[in-house]
Amino acid sequence: MKLLLGVGGSELSYLALTETLERVSETGDELTVVIFENEDIDADFGTVQQRVQDHIDESGLAPPTRLIEDASPGSELVNIAESEGFDRIVLGGGGRSPLGKIQLGPIVEFVLLNAQTPVTLIR
Repeated sequence: MKLLLGVGGSELSYLALTETLERVSETGDELTVVIFENEDIDADFGTVQQRVQDHIDESGLAPPTRLIEDASPGSELVNIAESEGFDRIVLGGGGRSPLGKIQLGPIVEFVLLNAQTPVTLIR
């Protein structure tokens, strides 16, 4: 399976990174990691890149990484997945509101609503 993992710097995106790396090490799936700027996260883009690389190094895998510096990373993730024939998009997200409803960030929501490629949401 060809997986496209988007990481935007949230703790849930790092959880998705960790879980996806573990899965890939067990299954041998083909993984590409896309790092994007997320305006909703108060983290420096360089720090996000370094933290992703640290996770990858710890896993012992060497998936290709790409950077999205586009103003609309959700749209770019969808375009990459569809134009390059990915089987699945993986994202972290979906916190809960005080009333127990799932709350999605704008990037995750855009991908879920617009991707023709199946999306796995890790939360």
